[in-house]
Amino acid sequence: MSQNSTAPAFDAADPVALTQALIRCPSVTPAEGGALALLGAVLTAEGFTVDRPVFSAPGMPDVENLYARIGADGPVLVIAGHTDVVPPGDLAAWTRDPFAATIVDGVLYGRGACDMKGGLAAMVAAAIRYRRENPQSHGSVAFLITGDEEGPAVNGTVKLLEWAKARGERFDHCLLGEPTNPANMSDMIKIGRRGSLTGKLTVAGVQGHVGYPHLAQNPIRGMVRLLAGLDASPLDAGTEHFDPSNLEVTTLDVGNPASNVIPAQAKAVFNIRFNDLWTPETLAAEIERRLREAAGNTVRYEITFEPTNAVAFLTKPGPFVAMVADAVEAETGKRPALSTTGGTSDARFIKNYCPVVEYGVVGQTMHQIDERVALVDLATLERITHRLLSAYFAAAPTA
Repeated sequence: MSQNSTAPAFDAADPVALTQALIRCPSVTPAEGGALALLGAVLTAEGFTVDRPVFSAPGMPDVENLYARIGADGPVLVIAGHTDVVPPGDLAAWTRDPFAATIVDGVLYGRGACDMKGGLAAMVAAAIRYRRENPQSHGSVAFLITGDEEGPAVNGTVKLLEWAKARGERFDHCLLGEPTNPANMSDMIKIGRRGSLTGKLTVAGVQGHVGYPHLAQNPIRGMVRLLAGLDASPLDAGTEHFDPSNLEVTTLDVGNPASNVIPAQAKAVFNIRFNDLWTPETLAAEIERRLREAAGNTVRYEITFEPTNAVAFLTKPGPFVAMVADAVEAETGKRPALSTTGGTSDARFIKNYCPVVEYGVVGQTMHQIDERVALVDLATLERITHRLLSAYFAAAPTA
């Protein structure tokens, strides 16, 4: 159902004012914190139709989301993002209140400043400015905003996309406002993401006294052997747009408090960030093959894999990718690199519905104490998004 609220007292086409207003909403996952209500009021006042669906799942908190659209025809460019943020951590360690949105020397401080309330605010401001300047523009601008990106990602974007599809919504292209730039606004756009697969390995032994090793079997030796087997050769050499897949052991534990006892078992957890040469199924099969080869007939083990919805994907460079890069270059003077680095994002869900490209502010301080964004970067992102909207609706790309 559409939500109607009184418009805020500031100009929503001002990316700085809108970022400040969003940061002042304490929307730590899964709390809405007033952030979606604020955006709903802003967009409604500008003529967007706004819906606020809430999704549920057993054992998971309910999550509020937002879908907004202006325009009745195609093409449809959807701008995606999230208003939820990670906890601020030790409040005493912050030099400014994480929810006060303080500006000091041209820098805006606050939780979510760069991940990703600043990026989202700049894109909303650009869309508002574009529609004010072009009220009769053909095509449609939509917003797909969740409150569950930093959390389990169960009741957020994945369900919001399903909800929109069931209502007959169709998207041609998507711009996701994650903080993609390492140092400068001209650095990078993301045209894909690696997948993520987590494995849990348990090696069985026989507990016993260290003075009588013939009566025991040390599982640590077996664990070392298996992990060496997993790491004996690279998983692959990478592809044109992806780095080589990478396996990292993240925990190794025997839970043994006694120095004179051989433990009964050893456990390890590893995570693989994989490229588009693999699916979770083919990668799991390769890991199982390597373990069998390393174990031979001497190491007893069990391997399990956590369920994953993070698969590798690529938005192939084409007219839409070029259009985003053109907008960045026009406003910054430098053409951005096309990258697939970093962790996962909600783009992994969106790519099933339309081509998606990620671009946002500089992400150096995301999730950190004193998270912040330069005001000049917010202004730059607003101009880039406005330029992209103008180019897109002048001649919508076909891919």
